[in-house]
Amino acid sequence: MNTAAERSKTIAQRAHALHWQEIGAELNHYGCVRLPALLTPQECDALIARYARDEIYRSRVVMERHGFGQGEYKYFNYPLLEIIGELRNAFYPHLAPLANRWNEAMGTEVRYPSAHEQFIARCHAAGQLRPTPLILKYQAGDYNCLHQDLYGEHVFPIQMAILLSDPGRDFSGGEFVMTEQRPRMQSRAEVVPLRKGDAIVFAVNERPMQGMRGFYRVKMRHGVSRLRSGSRYTAGIIFHDAL
Repeated sequence: MNTAAERSKTIAQRAHALHWQEIGAELNHYGCVRLPALLTPQECDALIARYARDEIYRSRVVMERHGFGQGEYKYFNYPLLEIIGELRNAFYPHLAPLANRWNEAMGTEVRYPSAHEQFIARCHAAGQLRPTPLILKYQAGDYNCLHQDLYGEHVFPIQMAILLSDPGRDFSGGEFVMTEQRPRMQSRAEVVPLRKGDAIVFAVNERPMQGMRGFYRVKMRHGVSRLRSGSRYTAGIIFHDAL
């Protein structure tokens, strides 16, 4: 996203311009895909600056208190910041067809509607009323244990994280890590290098993988390695709400 015209595109326009067939193929194969320069440096800095505004968040979680790792994060409250809501609404329609294909391949009956507001209505009808988009803050020595962001019965199987800080300048270490657990096999790790403004789209829990006798389920987990120095901020875009 180098030109002024590209930087001025709305979130929906940026999402629409992506090569979704290639994105889907990489998600199928690896369970994650990097989207370079999704947000501008100015948008990243604006989100970091809002971390101190407690009134826009519903809760703050200190990770060490819960055995999640070290660091902290804050969940946004409704109404969401405009850019956070736009990211949810713009990316969900492109990911829902892939999510439906995954469920079909795994023999799961759940299907996802085409519009995000319809899916959120399903979450809210089941009592999942709390918004899940968040910002995570790490300082030197902090890390995030391998985990899955599930939150309730209704789970959209793909989510997104956006690095808001500049590696090499703002921090060192703190790599995004995924693990893949295939049945009766050892886990495989994937480390994804990100730059400021890059997004990583990845599987929340399970995804299908083609085997000799059809599809089988692969269990996915994600986390962040130990920060060596500095501070690191990340925005997390989860498409389902929480109980």
